[in-house]
Amino acid sequence: MRCYCCSSKSFDECCEPSIKGDKHPSSAEQLMRSRFSAYATAHYQYILETYTREKQQGLSVEDLAQSAQGATWFALKVHPSLAASSVDSLVGNSVSSTEDSSINSTVHADAKVEAQTNAEPISKTNLKSISKPITKPITKPNNAIVEFTAYYFENKSMYQLHETSNFSVEDGKWRYHDGVLHDDCGKIKYRRNLPCVCGSGKKFKQCCALKQR
Repeated sequence: MRCYCCSSKSFDECCEPSIKGDKHPSSAEQLMRSRFSAYATAHYQYILETYTREKQQGLSVEDLAQSAQGATWFALKVHPSLAASSVDSLVGNSVSSTEDSSINSTVHADAKVEAQTNAEPISKTNLKSISKPITKPITKPNNAIVEFTAYYFENKSMYQLHETSNFSVEDGKWRYHDGVLHDDCGKIKYRRNLPCVCGSGKKFKQCCALKQR
């Protein structure tokens, strides 16, 4: 089964080992992907444990489960950025320095798809944000930024969550700190005959639209 994070790898080769605790993500992007897969599979303990210690203090597994209630997370697009790989060398021996080249950091439909996707402002939706507002910038030397768009269904409607996230290294492991939501978050109208947002190459109606409920 292809991984929930829309990489080119299977779930048991990509995000599942991290979620199970068998290995630690070697970059901020890999951590972000595994956190998305954890939301898709309701592994909220993993999500809590991969926040920075500062953010964990204000959260619980119950809080995270409640925030995601009713949402079916089904596709992820990672936007090109300066981010994770440029600071991997600073992490130390506790994190692998080898980035798996098979992970596609730009999984997406073509530009025409985005041009035909009309997002409503987030203020007009009941979007349950998985992010906390940024309270202060990360000042640690080992940090990275990852921008992504996550797609989910709720109440038979399609939504997108577009976020730029801050990650830092604690005790040799990448951790999520906080993120900024972009203005295009919210309910979207996506044509069923367009290429699926997951990057499978199939039409949306033949792919992820089947997960709608």
